Amino acid sequence: MAAGRPFVSASRTPFVPTDPLGLDELLAPEDLAVRDTVRNWAADRVLPHIADWYESGELPGIRELARELGALGALGMSLQGYGCAGASAVQYGLACLELEAADSGIRSLVSVQGSLAMYAIWKYGSEEQKQRWLPGMAAGELIGCFGLTEPDVGSDPAAMRTYAKRDGTDWVLNGRKMWITNGSVAAVAVVWAQTDEGIRGFAVPTDAAGFSAPEIKHKWSLRASVTSELVMDDVRLPADAVLPGVTGLKGPLGCLSHARYGIIWGAMGAARASFEAALDYARTREQFGKPIGGFQLTQAKLADMALELHKGILLAHHLGRRMDAGTLRPEQISFGKLNNVREAIEICRTARTILGANGISLEYPVMRHATNLESVLTYEGTVEMHQLVLGKALTGLDAFR
Repeated sequence: MAAGRPFVSASRTPFVPTDPLGLDELLAPEDLAVRDTVRNWAADRVLPHIADWYESGELPGIRELARELGALGALGMSLQGYGCAGASAVQYGLACLELEAADSGIRSLVSVQGSLAMYAIWKYGSEEQKQRWLPGMAAGELIGCFGLTEPDVGSDPAAMRTYAKRDGTDWVLNGRKMWITNGSVAAVAVVWAQTDEGIRGFAVPTDAAGFSAPEIKHKWSLRASVTSELVMDDVRLPADAVLPGVTGLKGPLGCLSHARYGIIWGAMGAARASFEAALDYARTREQFGKPIGGFQLTQAKLADMALELHKGILLAHHLGRRMDAGTLRPEQISFGKLNNVREAIEICRTARTILGANGISLEYPVMRHATNLESVLTYEGTVEMHQLVLGKALTGLDAFR
């Protein structure tokens, strides 16, 4: 037998149902501090009200919430400078997980603000644009939105119809964008448009003449979130409104990669909240003379849910470390979003079966998370698009066209 350290039993180490793999041991004290700060804020400011907000289909006090999130350092938190927190990718991911454990709409507010609108300006904007917009956005004093998807163009952004044409030194912008989070409350919209030079991004002040953002109603998902259409009718912009740092689809796609990374973590927050609700219910709900958690079928469900939940968190953590090291590839982001959102929905559906009829009540978070995740499954890349990204990477063959 080869020499080495003897096997040491860990039987005296307690098993923690909420952290069965001991994943907290992967986190540094500063990581845990970020996580706990965001978790406590969500418990105080979101969870007592979210069922009512969801049922009424509104997010009242969104500007106040944005300022509070800015004070936490949660807006653009992984960006450097301009009032941003400069946090690690893992810390940003942990914040997304805790926010989505409260509600996907709250995480979407933060993701669109920081990973899309702020990131686009930070990555591709001029120094003047950064100074104008980013400090106020980091503080939550200014809200931003990101205009890419159009009424007739979703997964094929190269076919966008929104167009910006030069007129002397100005640009004139026309078009429509659809399903835009934060649109009706934004001070600045990052809008992507066709030009004679290729696709360009524009930082559009929302008080510009010809710009409007009617709110989209009658949603059955992401109800506690502001979702809008952007309408641009001859919006005249100065030359310095264009983002000078990028031309072509690599601009918006680079922003989407940053946002998709947050979704990888966030989806596990929704899954965790649903799993914990089912676990608590199984321990106390009695049928046939004992808690339903004592029956084999219920335990099998809980075990399978725990497996997928914590594998997903471990995957998110691994990808976060790769992002911090500068080695995370877009295909790996697709891997994470495809797996984690898909598994999160299945966890919610299984949790609903454990809760029975109570699973459809807003007294429990399960159905709310399940319906929200139906949107998360589709936005920032559908299941099919991420499958094709991975398929191309695996085979070297392009099935997109």
